[in-house]
Amino acid sequence: MYIISACLVGQNCKYDGGNNEREWVVNFAKERDCVLVCPESFGNLPTPRPPSEIIDGRAVDRNGKDITEELRRGARKSYEKAETAATRAGQEIQGAILKANSPSCGAGAVYDGSFTGKKVPGDGFFTQHLKEKGIAVVTEESEGKGL
Repeated sequence: MYIISACLVGQNCKYDGGNNEREWVVNFAKERDCVLVCPESFGNLPTPRPPSEIIDGRAVDRNGKDITEELRRGARKSYEKAETAATRAGQEIQGAILKANSPSCGAGAVYDGSFTGKKVPGDGFFTQHLKEKGIAVVTEESEGKGL
C-alpha cells in the first residue's frame, strides 16, 4: 500500500482550489494499491485557503495565521487513514509520494516562509510524521525513484 498526496492525482485540494496532477503519479496509482490523502484538508483547512509556509518550525499562512496545529492534526489523520486502509487490505505501507515543497508534504525541501519561492532544507509536517514511522517518502519530482 502506498500513500499519495491527493492533489497529485488530480483532486482539487491544493491551497488555491486546483491540483498538482502528474501523469506518472496517476499511472503509479492505477497499478498499485494506494490511499489518497490531503493532510491540509484532513486538518480542517478550507479549500481554497491562503498559501502557507514553515517559519522557525511553525506553519504560518500568508496572512500571518499560525496553522501548525491544523497541519499536525492533518498529518495524524492522514496516517490513521493510510494505516486503516493498509490493515484492511492485509498490507503494510510501502512508501509515500507527496507534494514537493509543501508545508505538509514537502520532503527534503520546503518553502522558507518568505512567500517568495525560496526553499530551505526540511520536511513538511506529514513527511516528518511518516519518517518517524520509518516510511520512505519521495515527491512527484522523483519520478518514482526511491520507492
